[in-house]
Amino acid sequence: MTFEFALAVATRTVLAFSPLERLLQDDNQLSSPLTSYSRLQEGVYLFRHGIDPYAGGTFRHSPLSLSFFSTIVPASRIPPALLWTSLDAVGAWALVNIWRSRSNIQRSKRDLRIAAIYLLNPYIFLPCLALSTSTVETTLQLLTLMFASRGQSSLSLLTLAVLSHLSLPAILLLLPVLLLLLSDPLSHLASPKPFPQKLSKCVPLLVEFTVSFVTLALASTLVAGGWGWMRNTWGAGFLLPDLTPNPGLWWYFFTEMFDHFRPFFLAAFSLHLAIYVVPLCIKFQHDPLYASFLLLGILGTFKPYPTLSDPGLFLSFISLFPETYPYLRYPVVTALLHLHAFLLLPLFHHLWIGTGTGNANFFYASTLVFGLANGSALLDYVWAGLRVAIGEEKEGWVVTQE
Repeated sequence: MTFEFALAVATRTVLAFSPLERLLQDDNQLSSPLTSYSRLQEGVYLFRHGIDPYAGGTFRHSPLSLSFFSTIVPASRIPPALLWTSLDAVGAWALVNIWRSRSNIQRSKRDLRIAAIYLLNPYIFLPCLALSTSTVETTLQLLTLMFASRGQSSLSLLTLAVLSHLSLPAILLLLPVLLLLLSDPLSHLASPKPFPQKLSKCVPLLVEFTVSFVTLALASTLVAGGWGWMRNTWGAGFLLPDLTPNPGLWWYFFTEMFDHFRPFFLAAFSLHLAIYVVPLCIKFQHDPLYASFLLLGILGTFKPYPTLSDPGLFLSFISLFPETYPYLRYPVVTALLHLHAFLLLPLFHHLWIGTGTGNANFFYASTLVFGLANGSALLDYVWAGLRVAIGEEKEGWVVTQE
């Protein structure tokens, strides 16, 4: 596997230095106002010249990103390209290790396939080529779940705290991560049982996460020179101040929304993103890794500023659950919907923005198809995750009868 993995990473490195990087960098499907590398460069420039980047309305990255890219990573082209390629390689490595922890093995023939599915997923490598910081978030999500699968609580909670600072909706993963730390990553879909630990054991882990999160918030405040960064970064997901088109479902709705109703629907959309956490964790308490997988799909479908890498991570995670494949109802339909959306998104965006022969309805229609594709995959895997246990019981019953 080592040679093939190195070859895949080398190929990605070559692509990182191709003209594709400049062509894709400002694509609205690959970078959002919260993950755009161009906006990050603008913020770093202002910060280095003594101007508060949060005083305006365009810079929405975390102060952690601001301090990292203004002090450690040079502004030239080569270091960011190498960094993003390395992050993608680390993400693939983390995904493979999650599979090994779930299967309780050291190595398997499936490792290369899992890494290839991640590295060759266009929803993953195109945002990476565009230098979207969603690649950083994707890698941190994988590292969080990898450390949790290994039982490394401090590393997992610290990584999740950093991730939540970069992208606040990721804090919804806290509950399944806590459950995963108190149980194990092995597949228990076929034998659902009540959660084996008392939830009171979550309290020390929750305190540890809170301390890490608050410490990072104080450090960010020192970097930014005040508390104003919270409104521009965390507040953006609740207030939706920037309606730049993206593959999500929020921007067009609030473009057409009367200001009088805006606060109500902002609250409704924000609560809608959070209401799935507890039900999924209760239903899949016997397999917290699967609950985390489903929550990744919900975030990729319903978060306010998604990019292609958000559903891309959910689709890459599918390779970790082969036991669900026989129980999927409409995999072909879901795959065709994703192919349809993948072709429509750039086409309708070009018709609207590039040639001016279309309008916003064209692009939003393609995002609705994309949302339908994501929702179809999510529902199919909720069904399959529940159906595994019933299928195993029936198979056991048939064998017994025979």
